[in-house]
Amino acid sequence: MIKLVALCGKAGAGKDTVLRRIMELYPEKFNEIVSCTTRPPREGEREGVNYYFLTTEQFGEKIINGDMLECTVFRNWHYGTMLSSLSRDKVNIGVFNPAGIACLAEDKKVDLSVYWIDAPDRDRLVRQLLRENDPDIEEIFRRYKTDEEDFLDMDDFDYTLLKNVTKEDLETCATLIERWTD
Repeated sequence: MIKLVALCGKAGAGKDTVLRRIMELYPEKFNEIVSCTTRPPREGEREGVNYYFLTTEQFGEKIINGDMLECTVFRNWHYGTMLSSLSRDKVNIGVFNPAGIACLAEDKKVDLSVYWIDAPDRDRLVRQLLRENDPDIEEIFRRYKTDEEDFLDMDDFDYTLLKNVTKEDLETCATLIERWTD
């Protein structure tokens, strides 16, 4: 059985920050999942750190060869989790969108825990604006609108809601997730 913690939340909620903090505090317990995607890297993203950036052909080959635990299509880009990125000795943890969580929830080989990280809209917006040197405002608005639709079906899953997460709460979230995975 693959033990997996899925962090999810709307854009700018703090998912990646919570993940980084968990990995800083508990590297002996958790294995960080690096997902793969066919979308181009955003400013500051690095190959093998944020994602494995694949061509559509490479992604398709991984699916055909059975190398993917889950995969989804979002805004015409493919996203997925390669089996090679998982550990059987640690708790696997990564950031997933609701469609990816739906795939994982159906897999009987996965012991899944979902944590929905929620943050006030103002905090989310500020985080997104500060994330890049020249933020694409239209892209930020598009993400907000898309998130409203994508997160409507979260009631289909069992999850723990970490509500109104501010910057000061991020370490507490990491500690709570570590405790809850025992």
